[in-house]
Amino acid sequence: MWNEFLSPSFMVDVGVGQGSALSPILSALYLSPLIYILEKRFKNLNLPISILSFVDNGLFIVQNNSFSISNAQLFCSYNILSNLLNSFGLIVEHTKTEIFHFSRSHGPFNPPPLDLSPIGGPILRPKDSWRYLGFIFDRKLTFHKHIDFYANKAISMVKCMKLLGNSTRGITPIQKHLLYRCCALPIALYGFQLWFYNKAPTSYHMKILNKMQRRAAIWILGAFKSSPLEGIEAIAGLIPIRFHLQKISKRSLICPFKLPTNHILKNLLNDDPPSVKSSNSHNIGSLTNHQKSLFKGHLNDAHSKLLGIFPSFSPCDPEFSPGNRIVDSFSNRFSFNLTNKKVENYNKTRSQELDEMVLCLSSDPQAALVVTDASIRNDIATSISHIHSYN
Repeated sequence: MWNEFLSPSFMVDVGVGQGSALSPILSALYLSPLIYILEKRFKNLNLPISILSFVDNGLFIVQNNSFSISNAQLFCSYNILSNLLNSFGLIVEHTKTEIFHFSRSHGPFNPPPLDLSPIGGPILRPKDSWRYLGFIFDRKLTFHKHIDFYANKAISMVKCMKLLGNSTRGITPIQKHLLYRCCALPIALYGFQLWFYNKAPTSYHMKILNKMQRRAAIWILGAFKSSPLEGIEAIAGLIPIRFHLQKISKRSLICPFKLPTNHILKNLLNDDPPSVKSSNSHNIGSLTNHQKSLFKGHLNDAHSKLLGIFPSFSPCDPEFSPGNRIVDSFSNRFSFNLTNKKVENYNKTRSQELDEMVLCLSSDPQAALVVTDASIRNDIATSISHIHSYN
């Protein structure tokens, strides 16, 4: 059915190819009623369980101080899920089922296994780490194993890149620099929002990432292995890893505010207290002042910083539509001076025009001059962009 058009019914005996844009839409349409029924049954049984689902990867979240109570709740929820999936014509892959416990305990940590054999499942023994959607979790959320895995993966890629050239032949240092920034560095920093946020302990992560970038800088320059990191980073044109993380972290803080209003992250960042008290209220507005002081993470940084900078920013505001912008409302105040670089003595003529324009505007106290320069040099792979204002 599409709008008012209804096609005749027909049998579907062909599946959707992997990677197809239709696959997540069909899976969401099929699984939404299942998740709705499952949450309703949990609510009727007073089971404090949260559900997350990413296509065919489901996740049950239970919070409790007792392992026995947590295992009992997970056992009950797993049984309900298995029966419900059978009624939908689906099955649970027991071999892919895992259990993982988070704990802040500093002593011995030996959680009991979860026995699902009475309902046809396996005996789940908790592991030291847990991988979900490419992120590697440990029980204290230090993400040391996560950074170890992806830093080693980036180092392996840098080692393979040595086949492309060395200090005497092959690709140039500029091409090596570009290759490292585009291919290896994004792998090493995958999921950095999990562990790089305000007041987070990052000494171990910086140590591992500096080792990775040191190897890359030595490969780019063909330098000695005993060369100091700061020096070869500067010569290779690489930003120190901490400053690079600060840059991309600040940029990523804006991403949640570009999402639609019904997105789950927008719901989490909602600062308004919930109108109805509910155990499923997970937005920041439902937290007490003491809980907000203890809450740390990338989303908290986005909430605390950007709400103060852009309190009423709306990307769909009428002021941003054509016809209502500043350049449209005050078109007589803007002038665009275009030139032709093919003209003889272009640089000299252009410099004289700009000098006359600056002198004319600087004498007017009501004028503001904004000069921008965005140029790409031919000899190095970099771009320069500066803005200068004169009142």
